[in-house]
Amino acid sequence: MKLNAIIVEDEKTSRDILKNYLDKYCPNVHILGEAANVEEALVLIRNNDLELVFLDVEMPYGNAFDLLDKVGDKTFETIFVTAYNHYAIDALNAHASYYLMKPISIDELIKAVDYVVEIKTKEDALQDEVLVPKTNIVTGKITIPQQDGFEVLETANILYCKADDNYTEIYLNNNKKKLVSKTLKYFEEALTNSSFARVHKSYLVNVNEITKYVKGKGGHVVLSNGKEILVSASKKAALLSYFK
Repeated sequence: MKLNAIIVEDEKTSRDILKNYLDKYCPNVHILGEAANVEEALVLIRNNDLELVFLDVEMPYGNAFDLLDKVGDKTFETIFVTAYNHYAIDALNAHASYYLMKPISIDELIKAVDYVVEIKTKEDALQDEVLVPKTNIVTGKITIPQQDGFEVLETANILYCKADDNYTEIYLNNNKKKLVSKTLKYFEEALTNSSFARVHKSYLVNVNEITKYVKGKGGHVVLSNGKEILVSASKKAALLSYFK
């Protein structure tokens, strides 16, 4: 598997060493560019389709975690390369694939790249599976709070839920919409035992209403009413697992 990658490191010597090691020992890694700071890295990330970012922690005008915050929903794996071991927990919390210490061990570098290849191979295999929408009907109910009590909805009649700040818009299969003063997180938890998947930070969909999935970084789903909803890259695997 070919991995399109960039190196984010403020020291040119360190960038050169890493690039030379990758050229010699990891020929499946294709370096598309190098960045010396957060802003340069953002440009490269936004302008390239990446599978991997080699990331130093400390840089001028921000650090690795500032960069990841600005990227948001990342579609690439990260390998941290740093001289400081005290960032390991933060890297783990940022879902880093690997944590390499300087000076770089060639064996550890190869192991790190192989691990990313394994992750990406599993993702691709899952994405390429044939998706057949389920035909069974979800029979549960959910209560919608109102000022004078609550309304009861059949969960099978819900197409999707959309976040609206601290409110949630519930779209039904009769073309009606309910605005509820509860967060989307509330409905995600309330519908845990039903066939609903969080496909995006703003959307929770009834999996039984999905008629099509279109591939992409995250891709998008088409519902039975023709509504198209983007799927975040970080939510794709969980969604596709419904159709395995």
